[in-house]
Amino acid sequence: MRHRRPGTPAALLAAGLLSTCGVLTLLAGCAPPEVIEAAPVTVTATVTTTATATVTAEPPEPDAAPAPDPVPNAPAPVYEWGPAVDDGPIPGASGTPELDGSGEPERYSVVEGDSFFDIAQRFNLPQQQLLRMNPQIHDYGETVYIGQVVNLDWEKVGIG
Repeated sequence: MRHRRPGTPAALLAAGLLSTCGVLTLLAGCAPPEVIEAAPVTVTATVTTTATATVTAEPPEPDAAPAPDPVPNAPAPVYEWGPAVDDGPIPGASGTPELDGSGEPERYSVVEGDSFFDIAQRFNLPQQQLLRMNPQIHDYGETVYIGQVVNLDWEKVGIG
């Protein structure tokens, strides 16, 4: 196997100088161009205007009926449904109601598994009406507790 001898220091120096000169020569062409001031230029313009106007009249619209004044909606009526009617135990309202002297349901105690909606369904009352009759029920009837008493007497508000 033949080994190459490294070049002499003079040869290496010459090669380095040649490559440096080549790079400098290339970079010399990258210099920004010289700035040459231009002489001021004067421009004169003449503007003439001509005015023309065309006016067309729209034919008048026939007399339209004036828009009626807005009438606000009447408030929604409150329907009082009357006494509760026990349709019998259902899932979600399976307890036994307390009856008044005439045999109509007066109160209902919540048992396990009951929901306020199902209690309203069982006693044929709209849920909003049952809520108005029971201000002690919070969260729009979302939460009822075991043992809580619900008023079913439509002539009373609350328990008492």
